[in-house]
Amino acid sequence: MKRSSSVRAAVFVFVSLFQLLVFAGGRFPMHPEPAMTPGSLCENSTVRRYKENIIYCERQVETSTKNQIINEYDRQFGYEIRAMSRGEFKIDHFIPLSLGGSNNPDNLWPQHKSVYKETDPLEHALFEKLNDGRITQAEAIKLIKEAKLNTGRAPELLDYVQSM
Repeated sequence: MKRSSSVRAAVFVFVSLFQLLVFAGGRFPMHPEPAMTPGSLCENSTVRRYKENIIYCERQVETSTKNQIINEYDRQFGYEIRAMSRGEFKIDHFIPLSLGGSNNPDNLWPQHKSVYKETDPLEHALFEKLNDGRITQAEAIKLIKEAKLNTGRAPELLDYVQSM
């Protein structure tokens, strides 16, 4: 099983680099920019979830906030997201809402579909483990941050979480 996850990870890294160099030309982020998107936890909610009693925020991000995030990523980091099809991106919660993340701008970034197709399965697996009490919030956040900052590791991390 380790060999297949290593092969998947290597293939993903190759495909990601190919897409970045040939198709995107560095036009979009492959991960959140830590200077702008360090991540933050939900603080303003009465809803609690899981055995850990984690504060949970409902999804609530205004279109104007989404546009501001895209504009700031373009301006500060030299991306060309606005010139690309909006359907190629979603505004992602660096720390997912399902793990206790916030809707604050410091937890949002423009995630390209080539990235979220790799990290979304891990988000779901982490939610399931957190919901079952098989992982702590801190552990889940550490793993999702690692995957989103180093997308090539997402398949390996998913295998790890699924083996818990």
